[in-house]
Amino acid sequence: MTTIDDIRDNFELLDDWDDRYRYVIELGRTLEPLPEAEHSAENKVNGCVSQVWLQKLINRDGGAPILRYRGDSDAHIVRGLVAIVLALYSGRTPQEILATDAISVFDEFGFRDHLTPLRSNGLRSMVERIKTDAKEALAEAS
Repeated sequence: MTTIDDIRDNFELLDDWDDRYRYVIELGRTLEPLPEAEHSAENKVNGCVSQVWLQKLINRDGGAPILRYRGDSDAHIVRGLVAIVLALYSGRTPQEILATDAISVFDEFGFRDHLTPLRSNGLRSMVERIKTDAKEALAEAS
């Protein structure tokens, strides 16, 4: 999986937003396929115009739980945004997830100025869903 630092570095190399959009779409193509059974109501993220699904997998083997995600969308650009969200949060502890400010990362990438308000809301909905999962995992661990 591409790391958030790799994505950041690649965004810095791409000055043109058409190139950045193509890169985001390409990131979506790198996502591990989400099995059709996981395109469920339980995994669906509410608040997104496009359909978005996030499957949560928790590893509780010793120490703090690690939250991993697989995701999908029915829209190419949104699938790429899912890939960015997963690069930022998947494979992290609940504490790391809660300490990560996704909005500042998205602002750094220029999404505030280059995504429609509906897509921006969907991006926030994905982040809120993952942060809620992190809070629940912390509560279960204590």
